[in-house]
Parts: sequence; C-alpha cells; structure tokens
Amino acid sequence: MLIAHDLGTTGNKASLHHDDGRLVAAVTVPYPAHFAAGGVAEQNPGDWWDAVVAATRELLARTDTAPTDVAGLVVSGQMMGAVLLDAEGEPARPAIIWADTRAGAQQRELEAAIGAERAYAILGHRLNPTYSVEKIMWVRDNEPEVWARVRRVCVAKDFIVLRLTGRLATDRSDASGTNAYDQRAGTWSEDVLSAARLDRTLFPEILESTQIAGPLTSAAAEALGLHTGVRVVMGGGDGPLAAVGSGVVAPEDGAYVCLGTSSWISFAADSPLHDPAMRTFTFDNVVPASYVPTATMQAGGASVQWIAEALSPDPARPETGRLTAEAAADIDTDDLYFLPYLLGERSPLWDPDARGAFVGLARHHGRAHLMRAVLEGTAFNLLTCIQAFREAGAAIDRIDAVGGGAQSDVYLSVLADVWGVPVRRRTIVEEANSLGAAVTCAVGLGLTDFSAARALSEVTAEFTPDPGRHAVYAERHTRFTDAYTALAPWFAGRPR
Repeated sequence: MLIAHDLGTTGNKASLHHDDGRLVAAVTVPYPAHFAAGGVAEQNPGDWWDAVVAATRELLARTDTAPTDVAGLVVSGQMMGAVLLDAEGEPARPAIIWADTRAGAQQRELEAAIGAERAYAILGHRLNPTYSVEKIMWVRDNEPEVWARVRRVCVAKDFIVLRLTGRLATDRSDASGTNAYDQRAGTWSEDVLSAARLDRTLFPEILESTQIAGPLTSAAAEALGLHTGVRVVMGGGDGPLAAVGSGVVAPEDGAYVCLGTSSWISFAADSPLHDPAMRTFTFDNVVPASYVPTATMQAGGASVQWIAEALSPDPARPETGRLTAEAAADIDTDDLYFLPYLLGERSPLWDPDARGAFVGLARHHGRAHLMRAVLEGTAFNLLTCIQAFREAGAAIDRIDAVGGGAQSDVYLSVLADVWGVPVRRRTIVEEANSLGAAVTCAVGLGLTDFSAARALSEVTAEFTPDPGRHAVYAERHTRFTDAYTALAPWFAGRPR
C-alpha cells in the first residue's frame, strides 16, 4: 500500500492507494490559515505536520490496514511559499504561503537588477511577490531578528519530507516555483540569487520527484503509526501532481483545470512555453524531462467560498451547493460582473494590488445574481489565460476538470459556455493531487510508470458549450477585462 499527502491551503487531503495507484480511501484534516490586511497569508508548519500524523493514523484505522502493509509514502504540497528554518531545522517564524503579496519592494529590487524579460527567460516565470525568493528577501529586510536565526529555506512539502526522513531536499517542480531556479540549466540560478543577495547554501539539494528521499526515521514512524521500512518518495508541487492525477502525463493528453482555492489551467509539454506578454508560466513537471505550462489565478475557489460564506446565515457552514443551484444556467445577471481578485492576481494580470469588486450592481440583483457573477468572473479570468496559451501556439480543444469545484454541474456548465470548449468531469476530483502523488510514489518504487495514471481517473460527465450563450459570453468577456482596466489605477492608488 501507498500513502499520499496533499498539503493544501485549507487542509491535508491524504489518501491510501494500492501499489498500482488505485484509490482505496481518503481523509481530510483541516488546519487554519491567517490572512490579514497588507497582503498577509501565513500558516503554522507544525499544523501541517500534525495533519499528516492525524490523517495517516485515520487512514490506517478506517481501512484496517496493518502498518507493515505500507511500502511507500509521498507528499504533494502547495507551492511558492517560504518556510524558514533555524539551525535545528525548526521553523524560525510562521510559513509565508503562496497567497502572501507583501514582497512588492523585493520584486522591484530584483527587476531593477535583472530585468523582467531576462528573468522570465531564466525562470519560466515572472518575478512576483507571490514567489518564494521575494518572500525570503522580505523576511531578511523586515525581520532582522528572525533572519539572524535562519539557516535554510524550503517549501511546504519539503518541510514534511524533512520531518519524515531527516533530509532537507526539494524536487524540480517545487524548485521551479521559487523564482530562484534556472529552468534551462536545472539548477539554482546564480544570477537571481546574486541579485537577491541570498546565499546558495540556504537552498536545498534538488532531487527528481520520483527519487527516494529516504526511509522514515524512527521518530516519524512512531508518530505516524508506521515502520522504518517505509520509503519516502520526494514528490512534488500540487500543480504538476494534479496534472498526473488528471491523467495528463504527455502533450497528447490535453489540458485540465484545477478548481481549488487557487485555480489553474495547465497541460503537459516537451519544452517550456514562453508567452510574449508573460501572462502564463511554466513549471518543471514531476514526469522527468517534461514541463507543465500553467496559468494560475489566486482566488478561484477562494472567491466561490468567500461569496458562499458571505451569503449564508452561518458563515462557518456556507451553503455553497444551495447557492450554486440558485445560480442555475438560466439566471441573467444583467451586466453584473465580479472581478475575482480577492488576493491580488497572478495570471493573467500579475497585479498584487488588484482587488475583488462587483461592477454593475442594481437594486434588483439578489443572492443568485451575486453567486452567478462570481462563477462567471472566475471563468472570464481563466478564459484570458486560455487565450494567452492559444496565442503562444498551444491547442486547447477540451479541458478536464478536477478540484472541489469540479463537483458542481452548474459551475462546469458556466465554464464550458464561457470558454467555448467541452469541459469534462473526471472520476477523482478532490483527490487528484494525492492520486498524482501516489502514481509518482509507485514510479519511484519501480512498481509502474506514469502512463498508468491515464486509467486511474475516468471521464464521468461532459459539458458542451451552448453556441448562443458562448457568443454572449464572448462579448461580456471584453466588458469584464475593460472593468479591470478601468479600476487598475484606483487599485494601485489605494492607501497602504
């Protein structure tokens, strides 16, 4: 048996799999995140570890699996954060997660030293406050007493692998999400680190995602209820692993959308895809010698969760399903738009100052209109990303959907109508990341190859676009982008 952990923003989704990757059982252990004014987004790495321990023990107990039956363990994790470790390997402060946008000054420092276009050519990504290097620089520049204790840095998944094995390492997919990785050379970028004024020794060694990081330490085995013979495969970032969990392991497998807290569209490619306007970016894949061009918006599912909490009698128990049903396909929002920039934005705008807004509100608009506008707003934003991929030469003629939002027929119908391509739901949606991790673990242990992922998650429903609604949405998409363009100077000028 194999155990996979997926460290998300709201909790750890853990799953138990047969050694060919087939899903047996899954559990989710939630943990909090701290969001505050000024772009603050942090979590306690200790909460991640506690969730890994609790989820492992629950999986074993729920399935009556003997610890000796478990051969491998692997971790998928939220990307682009910064975990700063002291000399003992303990966090020197809370982790700064992907959604944090405080490091604008550090982004500007790097751009002045390197140049935005040159950095994009090196990294496959824009320089941006949401990436790890800028966050690390922010701590150095703003928390000198913390920085004095920092000896190493890593991301979420790497911290858990360190706790599991005692070895600090990362993989190429997560390395490529730090703004410090030379994608062509496959190493940490000396040019970027020099411009950032950061020592190379801060950063971990880089392994393949399928490489065995080590066996469980005795302390980790005792905490998890496992044994020291369990081998820990390095794993990777949640985006590339979601691709594998969606059955997307080669260019011919097409594109997928992950409708999670952040939402992204991606596909497999043999080489990095560089958009002339730098709207999209490219991660290294967990599949060796391949890549996953990606466009990620900060608050996809987060926008849906926010409006559901705001419109529900009890925000702690949001009525997301009921509200989404009210926003069925025949609701006319009457030129109401929602800009889904609650956490600033990455693709396609790369504007950390952007904020959410309803534009066009009228007296007759009610709950269903607001919910519908949020669903449409996330779809419009992702349509701009699809257009960027096409303009860079990618062919996208269908999109498979995973993530929590993929469970909603209404949402997938909206996406199909806005995008003008069929959108398909797969068998495994919530556990796509951990399924991808489990396949990666099985490959690392020599039990299968990545092609096996195609048979582990099947298409269960297809939503085809309505030509009439798509034509209307094509016009409305222009209005949506015009609304952001009009408000961008106002967002940029807000008091700090």
